[in-house]
Amino acid sequence: MTIINRRNAILGWGVWTVGKKQAKRKARSALPTDGRRAGMGAAVASGLAAAGGAIWFWRRRSGGDETEET
Repeated sequence: MTIINRRNAILGWGVWTVGKKQAKRKARSALPTDGRRAGMGAAVASGLAAAGGAIWFWRRRSGGDETEET
C-alpha cells in the first residue's frame, strides 16, 4: 500500500485549490473598502529607507579615507 496514490493526489489538489480560494477571499475582505490606496505612505517610506540604506552602504564601501584595522 503506497502513501502517494491517485486518490490522495486528487484529494490534496482539491484541498489546496479550495484553501487558496478561501485565503484570497479572506485577504480581499481584510483590505479597506474606501477608494483610496491605503498604505501608500508606508510603501513610499519603505522605498526611501531602502534607497537611503543603499546609498549609505555604497558610500561606506567606496570611501578610501578610512584606514583598515588589522
